[in-house]
Amino acid sequence: MNPGRERSETRRPSVFWVLAVMILPVINLAVRFKVTDAAKFPRSGAFVMAPNHFSEIDPVLMGVLSWKLGRAPRFMAKASVFTIPVIGRLLHMSGQIPVQRGGNVRGSEPVKAAQRLVERGQMVVVYPEGSLTRDPGLWPMRGKTGAVRIALERGIPIVPVAHWGAQEIMPRYSKRLNLFPRRTVLVKIGDPLDLTQFRGRNLDPATLNEATTLVMAAITELLEDLRGETAPTKRWNPTEHDQKETGRFEA
Repeated sequence: MNPGRERSETRRPSVFWVLAVMILPVINLAVRFKVTDAAKFPRSGAFVMAPNHFSEIDPVLMGVLSWKLGRAPRFMAKASVFTIPVIGRLLHMSGQIPVQRGGNVRGSEPVKAAQRLVERGQMVVVYPEGSLTRDPGLWPMRGKTGAVRIALERGIPIVPVAHWGAQEIMPRYSKRLNLFPRRTVLVKIGDPLDLTQFRGRNLDPATLNEATTLVMAAITELLEDLRGETAPTKRWNPTEHDQKETGRFEA
C-alpha cells in the first residue's frame, strides 16, 4: 500500500510517533489492509474523512490506515476516553476532539475544534453515523450532520471511505479482540463528494440533512462494492425501531 506521495505528517516528530510505536506492531501482526483507490486519499491539506462505523475497533483501524497513507488522523472521540490516565493525555496532545454524548457541547464545541484543525490544514475523521450502526446487517444507518457541516462551513473536501472486515477482529459491542489468525480488512476510498449545490445556501437542518444523505449514499455504495452485496433500500433509522441514539442497544 504505497500511494507514492510525500509523507510529511508522519515524518515530522510528534506524539503520533509514540502512538505509532504502541499500536502499529500489534495491528501489523493482526491486520492486512487491502486498499482500493488509495490514490484518492488527499495527499495534503484539510479534508473530512467520513467512514462507516460498525465495530469499536474501527477508529484504531482507520487511524492506522490514515497513518500508512501519510496523514496524521484526528478524530472526534467520546469525552469519557479522555479521562483515562496516560491515554487521555496522549489523545489531548495528538489533537483528538472530545465529544460529550449529550447536552449542548455535542453540537457546538466539537465542530469548532474540528474547524481549528482545518485551519491548520489537517484532516479530521468524522463518523457520519455518530455511533455504531444499529442496522442488523451492519450497513450504514441514518447519518448525522457534523461531517457535512464542517466541510461546507470551511469549504473543504469530504472523502467517503468504506471498510469491511473489522467485525472479524472485534464484533459489534464485543469486549474481546480476535487478533489471530491475521485478518484482511478491505478498504475502498471514494472520490471527494461534490457539494457545490449546497455552497452559499443557508446551512439549516434541511440543507445539512440533504447533504448528509449524499454522504451516506456514497459510503453505502463503496461498501456494496467491498461486500459484493446490495444494501437495504431503506436506511436504518434507530428512532423507528425504539433504539437509543448512543450506547449499547443490544444490552
